[in-house]
Amino acid sequence: MTEPPAELRATYRLQLTSEFGFESARSLIPYLRDLGVSHLYLSPSLQARAGSTHGYDQIDPSRLSEALGGEEAFRRLAGEAQGAGMGMVLDVVPNHMAADDENRFWADPELRRKFFDIDPVSGRWRRFFDIDDLAGIRQEDPEVFEATHGFVLRLVQQGLLDGLRVDHPDGLADPQGYLRRLRVGGARRVWVEKILSPTERLPGGWPVSGTVGYEFLNDVSALFVDPEGEAPLTALWERVSGDLRPFGAWALEAKLEQARTTFAPEVERLARLAPELDADAVALALSTLPVYRTYVEPSAGEFLSRFQQTSPAIMAKGVEDTTFYRYARLLALNEVGGDPSRFGLGVEEFHSGNAERQVRFPEGLLTTMTHDAKRSADVRARVGALAGMAEEWADRVERWMALSDELCGSQGGPDDAERYFIFQTLAGAWPIEAERLDAYLEKALREAKRNTNWTCPNADWEEAVKRFTRQLVADRRFMDDFEPFAQRVTARGRRSALGQTVLKLSSPGVPDIYQGDELEFRALVDPDNRRPVDWSLRRALLARLLGGGQLPDEPKLTVTARLLGLRARRPGPFARGRYEPLDAGPDMCAFLRGDDVLVAVGLRPDAEPPSLAGTWRPRGEWRELLGFSQLGVAVWERA
Repeated sequence: MTEPPAELRATYRLQLTSEFGFESARSLIPYLRDLGVSHLYLSPSLQARAGSTHGYDQIDPSRLSEALGGEEAFRRLAGEAQGAGMGMVLDVVPNHMAADDENRFWADPELRRKFFDIDPVSGRWRRFFDIDDLAGIRQEDPEVFEATHGFVLRLVQQGLLDGLRVDHPDGLADPQGYLRRLRVGGARRVWVEKILSPTERLPGGWPVSGTVGYEFLNDVSALFVDPEGEAPLTALWERVSGDLRPFGAWALEAKLEQARTTFAPEVERLARLAPELDADAVALALSTLPVYRTYVEPSAGEFLSRFQQTSPAIMAKGVEDTTFYRYARLLALNEVGGDPSRFGLGVEEFHSGNAERQVRFPEGLLTTMTHDAKRSADVRARVGALAGMAEEWADRVERWMALSDELCGSQGGPDDAERYFIFQTLAGAWPIEAERLDAYLEKALREAKRNTNWTCPNADWEEAVKRFTRQLVADRRFMDDFEPFAQRVTARGRRSALGQTVLKLSSPGVPDIYQGDELEFRALVDPDNRRPVDWSLRRALLARLLGGGQLPDEPKLTVTARLLGLRARRPGPFARGRYEPLDAGPDMCAFLRGDDVLVAVGLRPDAEPPSLAGTWRPRGEWRELLGFSQLGVAVWERA
């Protein structure tokens, strides 16, 4: 007899590797239980190809990864989690498998034709985005679905998994049909990695608990971006880049580039299915679509089905993995699922989004950082804080540009737009080791595809940019001006990040914590954000906090533990209670959860939560659970 599912309060994402597998995860259960987490959220754990560092290149969906410890270790992990009153969520990858002879479905020609989406004319297969060795699976075939999901669904049926996180459902021919088969197979809790535009809604017919939370991430980040900074930062960016175009024009240009080059085989395959259209017309149609994809039923024909599978790849590679590295007005807005043309978000709009999530997807995930994020929450908060000091930032940038002209290499790099990108990165991530910064800049330059790229790297340009950055941070004139300013940015960013954490842990939905992010975590895009976590430090700090000690230098851990503890003690206001916005002006976000919890978060550096009695005067006796008024946050609970 299986254990009943654990009460869903909060998930905690663990990035499993051969060095940190099921047994290592099992050792964290006491810590995560004490932190207040209800569910371990595991990265892909089925058998991947040899040497995999992430698990998305699976080769055998019928067994658990031997590199992570195999099925026996997995069952020990699940058993110990259940013994601690916790459950587990698994990241599943339905869209693709590794195009590798280790994969029997790929190695066998007959199975390859059945399981994978092969172009009969060219022999070229539908890829995961632009990755040649990840081949798209035909999940619309019931036999393929059973072969690739039967094992995982048995783990669900046996009570070893409480839920599934579905990677990239937009790549499937029929996402809704796929999700319905998961539900029939026993998966009652499913979250989809679905990227929604700010005005887009998740399709109503999908039987899911919600998304993985990118819409919340971008809303809560934009809430702390001061709208007064838009005009000066726009003017600064236009001067630095020499380009007056809005973000949409940059995005269309990059999407067209991708459609006409990287995805030319996919575009040509579509053009063969519609002889009345030429390839350029198809490329233009794919590139002008304002959302990831449409969801017309697959019976509408092969052209439309394939068009809907192709547009997400062009959007992802053209916008997130190109334009976000070119257009740098304010890098805090350049996040997965974000729209950098939306400079900020008002309090009323934030409340409206929360209220809708409360009604439609009360178990949807709320995140501020994932393994796919361009920047960690703390780095993003620091960069976002620049909007509140935009005039001073513009003056500093102009000074740093003049000061660093002489450091630009003979090979020409970096150009002014790249220098501005570097200045924002330093403001967000400082201090940062030279090796990490070098690796990040190499990736950022190649993703931008302006002066170098992945297919034909310009090693001279890349080295010139890295050399410039190393010389810049060694230049005392620059550092004497930069470091005092960076300290102020850090203080503002810490305040903003703490406020975002409070809102994540108290808004409608299920908070999701990325590994290590309960302390300040300065990370850039993967693989930087997948570095090993210092678990010993976190255990020691939590033990001190739970023992009655104070952690004045680690307010994020205090906030996380106390609010997760509140959700455990008083589940009603969060699971079933109403969400009632309170009028606190444009610089304060305040609301009630049920009748028992009141939250107030200041959005600007001088906005401090007022005293409870002097503001809303709720009836009854209340006590302060969190009192970080100097950092702009306060939470009260009914006594």
